[in-house]
Amino acid sequence: MKTPRILLKLVYVTVVSAFLFKPGISMAADQQIGIQLYSVLDAMRKDPQASVKRLTDMGYNAFELVQWGGDPKVFGMSAQDFKALCSQCGADIISTHSSIQEDPAKEKEIEQRWRQLFEIQKACGGKYFVIPSYRVDYTTEDLQRMCNYLNKIGKIAAEYGLKLGYHNHAAEYRKLKDSDAVMWEYLVEHTDPQYVCFELDVYWCSKGGKSPVMYLKKYPDRIQLLHIKDEFVLGKSGTIDFEGIFKQFYANGMKDYVVEIEVPGELRNKKNPDGSRYSAEQITEEMFKAARESAEYLKKSDFVK
Repeated sequence: MKTPRILLKLVYVTVVSAFLFKPGISMAADQQIGIQLYSVLDAMRKDPQASVKRLTDMGYNAFELVQWGGDPKVFGMSAQDFKALCSQCGADIISTHSSIQEDPAKEKEIEQRWRQLFEIQKACGGKYFVIPSYRVDYTTEDLQRMCNYLNKIGKIAAEYGLKLGYHNHAAEYRKLKDSDAVMWEYLVEHTDPQYVCFELDVYWCSKGGKSPVMYLKKYPDRIQLLHIKDEFVLGKSGTIDFEGIFKQFYANGMKDYVVEIEVPGELRNKKNPDGSRYSAEQITEEMFKAARESAEYLKKSDFVK
């Protein structure tokens, strides 16, 4: 007697489902794995098409851009064309990095430059616009002025459907010159949650002597993005509590993160057998290798959704 076709289909679905959802087997298609394109900046500038394809083939499906200087082009392409390229390769653009220093003498000009940047990011389809650094004196007065500026620019960003963010380095975890307040904490507590969020760089936070997990617990709604970073390849140094960081971030209801890989000094100084220093092309290849190994680390980590 022949087995009914509907029964065969049920058996097939059951077997496939059992394999796909077996504990310990991750479904890469369901994971959002982001990367800051600054990690392979030289390659992105030279050949964005090949570079985007190479990163998405590794498993990256979310990008954070670098939009320095207000250039209307995105790695030499129009915002629409770059977005189309990313979509074709299966990646979304979630954020960008750029900054314009406050200058009261050029208030209107600076506002217009911000609006141009926000237009570009809106065209790319991103939802965050992150200031990666800002020059400020570590006094209460200057820091409050910075907070006011962030609130002002964040309100303009909201007109474009964007959330303004601030990205830290290690220096933000110092105390102010005239107060026991920690700079980064002051920024969080004196900016408007409606218009300003924070992208916590977990590596620099750790280097600054603070705990990323502690801050994720203390400010669960303000930290909306993460920079996932290590000395070079993720997980290799053993100094960053990535499991604790991811678990708390997800517990906070957040999901957006990007890997950032910076060229370490030892790679800049690395030499070939003939004594010559690594070329820019060789360094770029090492950066892609680190990106691939970092993606593999995330894909095999049970704590990464």
